[in-house]
Amino acid sequence: MVDQPVDAMEKVLGELPMPWVVTVADVRLAIRAVLVHAPEEWPTGPLCRSDRTPYPCLLHRWGRRVLRSRGLADDVIDELATRGEALARVPERRC
Repeated sequence: MVDQPVDAMEKVLGELPMPWVVTVADVRLAIRAVLVHAPEEWPTGPLCRSDRTPYPCLLHRWGRRVLRSRGLADDVIDELATRGEALARVPERRC
């Protein structure tokens, strides 16, 4: 995964800054950012499910950086995102 700005707005604003001290609240927000700003396949390539910018979006990258700063490896973060995706799906209605 590339941690580079890919959206025009991000090129102007830059990356979100890391907190000076990563607290439990920051970790919770980071987990939420990784789950909510997950990739969704489109004909043009993967886009952020939440804001439709090229994936990985600004908030997804920030969430990953925060989680990495607390010692989580990329494969653990990917597993977390995969499990979150499975939990977020709405089950089909069976008649």
